[in-house]
Amino acid sequence: MKKTVQVVAAIIENQDHEILCALRSQHMSLPNMWEFPGGKVEEGENLFTALERELYEEMSCRIKAQEVFHENVHEYETFIIQLIAIKAKLIRGVPQKSEHAQLVWLQRENLVSLHWAPADVPAVKALMDELS
Repeated sequence: MKKTVQVVAAIIENQDHEILCALRSQHMSLPNMWEFPGGKVEEGENLFTALERELYEEMSCRIKAQEVFHENVHEYETFIIQLIAIKAKLIRGVPQKSEHAQLVWLQRENLVSLHWAPADVPAVKALMDELS
């Protein structure tokens, strides 16, 4: 039986209405695929607290998690991911890449130009739907 992992992902929009996207490095699973930054929820941890902790640990910036935007379950070959995308606001610092190969800010209409990790695709589509 595959293990289910609960993961939170940040949808951070800057003042220019661009959204933060992170490229998974060669050392990560699903290398060279794009994702919304975040990470695993620890046992007993609140979703918003988990997201704020992960962004501080991985990108040395402070965010304020605001609202759950999208949730989906995706089955990979070796595990199942429950991905909870949460809209968040950058409140201190500038996101720094430490684990990721690259960070970019993109307008919503350009999100589809990236090769996204499969679990992130439904959240990308939901963001695109907000445009119409």
